[in-house]
Amino acid sequence: MNIGEAARESGVTAKMIRYYESVGLLAPKARTASGYRVYGREEVHSLRFIRQARRLGFLVDDIRRLLALWQDRSRASAEVKSIALDHVAELDQRIAELSQMRDTLAHLASHCHGDDRPDCPIIEGLSDAAPLNCQEPGHKH
Repeated sequence: MNIGEAARESGVTAKMIRYYESVGLLAPKARTASGYRVYGREEVHSLRFIRQARRLGFLVDDIRRLLALWQDRSRASAEVKSIALDHVAELDQRIAELSQMRDTLAHLASHCHGDDRPDCPIIEGLSDAAPLNCQEPGHKH
């Protein structure tokens, strides 16, 4: 099948398929005499694997490692679990950071009058050189 058909079958855009080839997640495909890439069921299956890993937020390097483990039938599940748990820890850190950003912005917004006056704690908070952190004791906005 050509790249468009592989994209439809896998749910991955043709542009992303080319990108995955360029970063080594998918082996570069042989081309027909007219220059078209030719994909088979194996590549579509790999693209679906990549798509699912991306949906879970794995980075390209981790996906590369997971793909290699997926294709290695003698793999140790401990290695796969380790990659997954490392990613869970990264997600927990990002969730904490996003939660703090949300709290800070909600705090600033709750102190903004939202009327015709030019004074705005949101703008003041964004222009302040100090990091915004409403969790710090004594921090005022």
